[in-house]
Amino acid sequence: MQTRPTLIIGATGKTGSRVANILDQKGIPVRRGSRGAAIPFDWDNEETWGPALEGAVSAYVTYFPDIAIPGAVEKVEALSAAAKSAGIERLVLLTGRGEHHARMGEEVVRASGVDYTLVRSAWFAQNFSEGYLRDPILGGVLPMPGGDVLEPIIDIDDIADVAVAALTEDGHSGELYEVTGPRLMTFAQMAEELGSAIGRPIQHIPISFEDFRAGVAEAAGPDIADVFEAIARETLDGRNAHLTDGVERATGRKPRDFLAFAANAAKAGAWSSAA
Repeated sequence: MQTRPTLIIGATGKTGSRVANILDQKGIPVRRGSRGAAIPFDWDNEETWGPALEGAVSAYVTYFPDIAIPGAVEKVEALSAAAKSAGIERLVLLTGRGEHHARMGEEVVRASGVDYTLVRSAWFAQNFSEGYLRDPILGGVLPMPGGDVLEPIIDIDDIADVAVAALTEDGHSGELYEVTGPRLMTFAQMAEELGSAIGRPIQHIPISFEDFRAGVAEAAGPDIADVFEAIARETLDGRNAHLTDGVERATGRKPRDFLAFAANAAKAGAWSSAA
């Protein structure tokens, strides 16, 4: 039975919170890494890293809001060195498909000297229910750039299951799991299926990358908007328009379908105006 805790960096985020909860349910000790935690972790304060890592056996690593933020790769490299010094036995890093900064982050973890698993993810379905696109969905629209580009959107419950497997089971050392949903979909198709689940029409509105940036800036500020616009321009060009078997290789099962995500989120009240 594992007695040393697993550190979850980004434990209040979409994937980190799920990973922490699953580990709790399995009776595996968890140390939640966030600025407000009992043992705080702050990417912008290296003095918090050592105490958060001390005594942990492994770490799930996410960088908020994205590893494409300037300086993020260097911080992941420094954290990996700190993890090795602290005796961490495995790092599980979450990155994004098609992003060159994500590849750079993966490389510094590979070179760290710590056992690792890499999880390279498609676009999150929960961006519609928990993220910056929830409010537009509430308003009946899905504004996205990229035209008719196909995206194998993934339910992040699948990402959490992959991460938990990598953190708790043998056989995942050195693996790269590129994870996608089971279907390629346009944003127009996503809007239609969201509307079916919610019970009211959702209209996909094709927008420019400039308009996309403006919307993110209003919700999250100009610095994050700059990064998200760059990621959108980089990745919504068709490069990710193919499916992969990462979820099945890591967990032994097929990934969840977008329709199931939408139905479950609607049933849970994700798009209730009071949520």
